Amino acid sequence: MEFDFATLDTAHRYKVLASTVVPRPIAWVTSRAPDGTANAAPYSFFNVMGSNPPVVALGILARPDGTLKDTAANIVAGGAFIVHLVSEDLAPAMNLTCIDAPPGVDEIALAGLATTPGTKTGLPRLVDAPVAFECVSRAAIATGPSQMLVVGEVLTAHVRDDAVLDAGRCHFATERLGLVARMHGAGWYDRVGTDMFRLDRPVWADRLLPETGS
Repeated sequence: MEFDFATLDTAHRYKVLASTVVPRPIAWVTSRAPDGTANAAPYSFFNVMGSNPPVVALGILARPDGTLKDTAANIVAGGAFIVHLVSEDLAPAMNLTCIDAPPGVDEIALAGLATTPGTKTGLPRLVDAPVAFECVSRAAIATGPSQMLVVGEVLTAHVRDDAVLDAGRCHFATERLGLVARMHGAGWYDRVGTDMFRLDRPVWADRLLPETGS
């Protein structure tokens, strides 16, 4: 069945995209407002987009009333943010931080999360998150009314010790992170890595059969 986006309203476009592009990693973003108020909020329009330089992309949609969300406003004002990945044990706290609280509410305190200052940004880093990327904004592109695409360069990464197999070679036991990802519809998540399969990347030279003599 074809869904012509030119004929769909915003809510139905969202449903098509969010129900089919799955699972999506969750960026649990901390930032700080100019008045010093800390903010935490989860976003699933997120992924890594390169390694030289290391960049992530974060899509921040508008509030229902069309205004800019606190995270976007804070990044534009301050230029830095921290992306945390979400483990299953932290999912309830992550879910609480997406509450429709008014500006000025510290969602980190609301969820009872422990923090430590980021080593590069000074922003609150969630100490129990299995992975955290401290980032500086390299581009903030308006993609619609109060809708923004933020491209951030990763300055440093924090990875939970028990998932690091060989720090020098940057080898990790990713399954130990216990990450969750966003699925379709309201409130649905997936456990990452619970049903994996492997495919070796093909090599063209392997497909060139040697000539055989007659």
